[in-house]
Amino acid sequence: MSNAPVSQVDLLAPLNPEQRLAVTTVDGPLLIVAGPGSGKTRVLTVRIAYLIQEHNIAPWNILALTFTNKAAREMKDRIERFVGERARWVMMGTFHSFSARILRQYGGEIGIDPNFVIYDTADQGGVIKSVMEELDISTRQFNPRAILGAISAAKSRNIDPDIYSRTVGSYWEEIVARVYPRYQETLRRRNALDFDDLLTEALRLMRESDHARRSLQERYQYVLVDEYQDTNHLQYLLVKELSQEHRNLCVVGDPDQSIYGWRAADIRNILNFKHDYPEAQEVHLEENYRSTPEILSAADAVIRENTQRIERALRTSRSEGAKIVVRECLDEYYEARFIVEEIARLQREAGYDGSDIAVLYRTNAQSRTIEETFIRAGIPYQLIGGTRFYERREIKDVMALLRLILNPNDTLSFERVIDAFPLGQGIGAKTLADLEAWCRINDRGLGDALGMLGEPGGPQVAPRAVNLLTDVAATLDRLRIDVETMPLTRFFDHALEESGYQEHFTSGDPEMMERWENLLQLRATMEPFDLVEDENRLMLFLQEIALVSDQDQIVDDRDRVTLITLHAVKGLEFKVVFITGAEDGLIPHARSITENPEALEEERRLFYVGITRAEDHLYITHAARRSRFGYADMSVPSQFLAAIPPELITDPPLRKPSGNQSRRRLQPIGADQPKETPTYEVGQRVFHTKFGDGIIQAVEDKPGDQEVVVQFVRHGQKRLLASFANLTVD
Repeated sequence: MSNAPVSQVDLLAPLNPEQRLAVTTVDGPLLIVAGPGSGKTRVLTVRIAYLIQEHNIAPWNILALTFTNKAAREMKDRIERFVGERARWVMMGTFHSFSARILRQYGGEIGIDPNFVIYDTADQGGVIKSVMEELDISTRQFNPRAILGAISAAKSRNIDPDIYSRTVGSYWEEIVARVYPRYQETLRRRNALDFDDLLTEALRLMRESDHARRSLQERYQYVLVDEYQDTNHLQYLLVKELSQEHRNLCVVGDPDQSIYGWRAADIRNILNFKHDYPEAQEVHLEENYRSTPEILSAADAVIRENTQRIERALRTSRSEGAKIVVRECLDEYYEARFIVEEIARLQREAGYDGSDIAVLYRTNAQSRTIEETFIRAGIPYQLIGGTRFYERREIKDVMALLRLILNPNDTLSFERVIDAFPLGQGIGAKTLADLEAWCRINDRGLGDALGMLGEPGGPQVAPRAVNLLTDVAATLDRLRIDVETMPLTRFFDHALEESGYQEHFTSGDPEMMERWENLLQLRATMEPFDLVEDENRLMLFLQEIALVSDQDQIVDDRDRVTLITLHAVKGLEFKVVFITGAEDGLIPHARSITENPEALEEERRLFYVGITRAEDHLYITHAARRSRFGYADMSVPSQFLAAIPPELITDPPLRKPSGNQSRRRLQPIGADQPKETPTYEVGQRVFHTKFGDGIIQAVEDKPGDQEVVVQFVRHGQKRLLASFANLTVD
């Protein structure tokens, strides 16, 4: 890569007038209202390059906060193309990764050990359950996840346990008030922070440490925030503290895409920006470079029914495209079949790759039928937001060992290592409970407990357990020394061998070999950290893994269709988009219909986000009936569909209901009819356009269809639905 700087002319030439104004407005607060597909990422990256190249702002004086690691990486890569290696010095990352960074650097000033571990949702749930058990609170009567949600909501409003206990207004809140302080005490003893703590403690650092606040304000003289409409109260306060000295704060966002109110995002942060910063300039990015006029017009018609927004007029220079397909299907199975057939047609006739296509849904439960149909039709896909790579058992086992090496007080990881690793054999639940009780009573960490085994005042455990625990502690101490002298990948191999974990995978069992391949994939993610010249490389690796988001799961595979929720798809774009389940009760969700107008407006924004992900083709499907909780219920088309002008839709138009008719069932649109299905027999030689030659191994009759198992010469065994497979009999 050339390090030659890009000239001002070259930087600004590709920009339209509004984008150019957003880039060249350098000093003071700036609000950029960026519509979907309007090039906001380009504006942010060019703006940072412009600050460095044309105004000689030191890269380390610039802070850019994003909402996904993926966005941060893409932006940094783009900036590097403009300014070369200087881009490395721009601080760019998510709110949580930035908070973790400054806490590791300055956290000691407010009593935070820099070797803290970050607890994910599963870890938090384990702590909540153990605390409830200590307090004799029934996990059947009170849902641990609900209690954790209440604690998280309190933290997002910067309400600590003391404040919360003084505002209790119900028996439920009284239960939460009992758990909350004990939960925090447990995290502190284990030298652990949860995701919310990263933000609350970063804000506390800014407010309680004059040295940290002055250092950070002086360093980050220019602060940029992407997706500002999705910030919560804590993030708002943190940004305010960081930018207070220089007030060079640039925020980019779109109130019409604020869809995370359920996790405490506050749309008022962007709507009231000019109230907080009266001197702020405001620039609107209104030209959409992504979608066809038909898709953009439909989106605009939908979102104009909202009241909480900043008025603007979207436009596109793209030529006329395909009309929107709104299709009613008999049920979710017909819906899935329709999607599969359309994908096959688009790939066959228009040459789209699987990666050009996304299927969106409101709830994860909707993906099951779609997945099953894709599998039977032989369509490759990737499911975003399902079981994540880092949630697999073997991955969590090894991550627990690595976390424990970093943080000797991580009781949760210690218990997992004892349970999963050969070195923990013989150590029972009672011994672990005794250790935890000693830590709680003495307000000490696990490291102290292991160090005082067999000593007066130390944990009282059986003599045999003392010997076993001493051996475990010795192994961990050796690994803590070794990690400082080895490249991370080499240490990974060494740790698995020393701990005995590698022994699990020597049997040759196919399932165990698959799990071993997952561990090798984990090892591969460590390779970049071998090049990090920092003795804290293990800490940096664990921090990056802890903050992985749904979008970070997306792989670059041209054959795979993406299955993803409407919430997770924001920030992405696809040539073809299917929005499924457009029914009252799903989108909008049933809760929003009965809660309040603000909740309904957020659901409309969610629908708008889904529409605006599409570049060329948009399909919206809904079912006449859909299975819920084991029963097939009749469904009503989404009230949001009525806002789409009829002339934008291919099928018979929807007429917009008025007044109290808005929730009535709209006229059905082309419900699918079963089509004649070919029949096959075992032993037939067949040809598939993708998988090639094969022999039918098994046939199973299905209602109106057949499921066939084919052994293909080059692609192995596949299970396909006859109605989709288009097999040719030789």
